[in-house]
Amino acid sequence: MWLPESQSFDTAWQIYDEDGERIEVEAYYLRSETAIDSDTSVKFQYLHDAISGASPTGALPGGVQPYYAEVDDVREGLLAALAHHAGDHRLEIEVSRSEEEDYRSSGLALSDTLELNQKNTEVSFGVNLLDDSVEVPGFGERRKTSIDWFTGVSQVIDRNTVVSANLTLGYNQGYLNDPYKIIQRSETATIPDGSGGTIDVPVVNIYRENRPDSRFRQVLLLEGRHYVEPAKGALNAALRLSNDDYGIFSQTIELEWRQEIGESWIATPFVRFYHQNEADFFARSLDGLPVGKPATDPDGSGVNYSADYRLSSFNAISGGLRLSYRFSDHLAASLAYERYVMEGTGATSSRSQDEAYPSANIVTLGLSLDF
Repeated sequence: MWLPESQSFDTAWQIYDEDGERIEVEAYYLRSETAIDSDTSVKFQYLHDAISGASPTGALPGGVQPYYAEVDDVREGLLAALAHHAGDHRLEIEVSRSEEEDYRSSGLALSDTLELNQKNTEVSFGVNLLDDSVEVPGFGERRKTSIDWFTGVSQVIDRNTVVSANLTLGYNQGYLNDPYKIIQRSETATIPDGSGGTIDVPVVNIYRENRPDSRFRQVLLLEGRHYVEPAKGALNAALRLSNDDYGIFSQTIELEWRQEIGESWIATPFVRFYHQNEADFFARSLDGLPVGKPATDPDGSGVNYSADYRLSSFNAISGGLRLSYRFSDHLAASLAYERYVMEGTGATSSRSQDEAYPSANIVTLGLSLDF
């Protein structure tokens, strides 16, 4: 009778809860990894997300158009991966599928990690492909494809220090709009006055956003980890720089300290700071833009525009604490709390209104089993 060399299972539950009874996301996942033999392993993951609440539409607050739209959806996803050691190479193939009410995604990823210098140096490279289908209300299905190429190197400096650098080039093409985001414009409606003349009446109309139909991204990730023996703790630091042809340049700095407490506890305080400038086509409204009659089903052509606060100039900072406790060599549990705060930055034309930016509490509970 065949038995695997080892198996591990991870499960976690997470709640993301925005202030002001806005968006709430409850997520659950289950992961497993089985070592078939010393060279081959398989991994599986199941993900379930439930989202509900209110999200900014892109309309300006205090006007006649609704500022918030109700969101209610469920996403389920599956992932399977096969990894195999062949000499100094670690090859992996991964397939994924996720579905929600109006969005379906299928993925394929291939990667290779080359181990050098007695495994003190690792060079990795690979490709990730996604084929997505978006259901646009009133217009049916739209398609989007994505491809990411990545390469990286990890180097052991000494027994306590590891550094790494990774570069990702990503390209998206197809329907890149958010079908639920709008942008408003002040216009004039001409109506009969009942006496043979007309009256001009000011109105505010809304239109679907029109993002470009392609996007090219470049992401550089630099990481370092150093274990401080006297303190029995490790410092992890990461810097992420991202640029794209939307005109968005972002920077992320993340620091965490992983502290051993006794034989069973690990406490990890962490902080993360993120900044981005606005997209070239971000606008609070269509007022003043060189746009004739906006298309009812935008396809990325012509003048681009979006009032989505996620494309504006903003800062985001988050921090919190993760606690983990190991009951035995085979069983461990973790609990984490994180506070997330976003705020607009820059000139008025570069950012959304203050009401658009969320703050949230995030709680995660996890359990892992190895045998």
